[in-house]
Amino acid sequence: MLIRNKYIERIKPFINKRLIKVLTGQRRVGKSVLLQTLAGILKQQNSDIQILYLDMEKYEFDSIKNYVDLMEYIKANKKADKIALFIDEIQGITEFEKALRSLYSDSNFDIYISGSNANLLSSELSTLLGGRYIEFEIHPFVYTEFLELKQIEDNDANFNSFLKFGGLPGLSDFEDNVGMKEEYLKNIYTSIIFRDVVRRNQIRNIAFLENLIQFVADNIGSLLSSTQISKYLKSQKLNISTNIVIEYLDYLCNAFIIRKVKRYDVKGKRMFEIGEKYYFEDLGIRNSIVGYRTTEVHKYLENVVFNHLKANGYNVKVGQIGSKEIDFVAEKNNEKKYIQVCYLLDSEKTIAREFGNLNEIKDNFEKIVLSLDAIKNGNSFEGIKNMSIRDFLISFE
Repeated sequence: MLIRNKYIERIKPFINKRLIKVLTGQRRVGKSVLLQTLAGILKQQNSDIQILYLDMEKYEFDSIKNYVDLMEYIKANKKADKIALFIDEIQGITEFEKALRSLYSDSNFDIYISGSNANLLSSELSTLLGGRYIEFEIHPFVYTEFLELKQIEDNDANFNSFLKFGGLPGLSDFEDNVGMKEEYLKNIYTSIIFRDVVRRNQIRNIAFLENLIQFVADNIGSLLSSTQISKYLKSQKLNISTNIVIEYLDYLCNAFIIRKVKRYDVKGKRMFEIGEKYYFEDLGIRNSIVGYRTTEVHKYLENVVFNHLKANGYNVKVGQIGSKEIDFVAEKNNEKKYIQVCYLLDSEKTIAREFGNLNEIKDNFEKIVLSLDAIKNGNSFEGIKNMSIRDFLISFE
């Protein structure tokens, strides 16, 4: 088991504070292990504290259907003055936020919850608990965690394995058994779709949902609009309205399967209303849907850079400057970084495009072109840094 210290260090300052700690993210990204690690830290700090841990995926908690059941369970099992309450995958409890509001009013409870749906915050929690919680978004392993867990070095073979199978922690159980890894990823994908998308949103048109997911998987990193997607689906004899497309895309984003990235006018400093990109939270999940193709490495590289930026706390947008595109405008702590991602800088045309787009930006924030063939960090072209993608994934925070 890899202790994910970056997340632990982010959460530690809020231990024993009057805020509900909320861990969100796609299923199987490691939220449960983080909750268990935090429970251990709390017990070390105070041996008198009672750890009350509810894993809502386990059958022994099946009787807890709603907030009343939850309050009755806690009342029956409370045995100490100070309680650290952990509820894993809380979204299965109807109106759970009512119980949390009541428990929050009792200063003897230190509360930690996890959930696999973004609506956990946007609707359920924010309505009744505005200002009383803090969110920590948990992601699959980044490349450095992948290497650390497997205790392997950065080389071509291991990097390609990361691109193909992604960073879900559970993959480490299967060593180098390709068939078992592929089966594991397919099962996780099916579980997410039917539990967090179909069942939660009462979807009946599953055939359309699957076609939509395949379309997005085939077009990661491409500018899309709901109208474009709707037209494509109509060409496949699926007559679906634009509103339904938007609705289903939101469901997929809420389940953390895909991420929507909006376009940003770099000069005008405003967001565009239409046209966005979609990336998969985990490339292994994406590849389990439409397969891994060596001809599409450029797409995977862009996706993995996006995931790395998000996991390191950056707010990420697609940049637009005139008719030219900037792959990522990444912001954190009031600092911006402009990033272009390409497979190889193997022609004058490619070099002119990747560096030329960044040259259009006249502010003084850092500008980087990432490629697989950069010789070493620090190389530059017209003052713009050229950096190896693998070096970026290892050193950039």
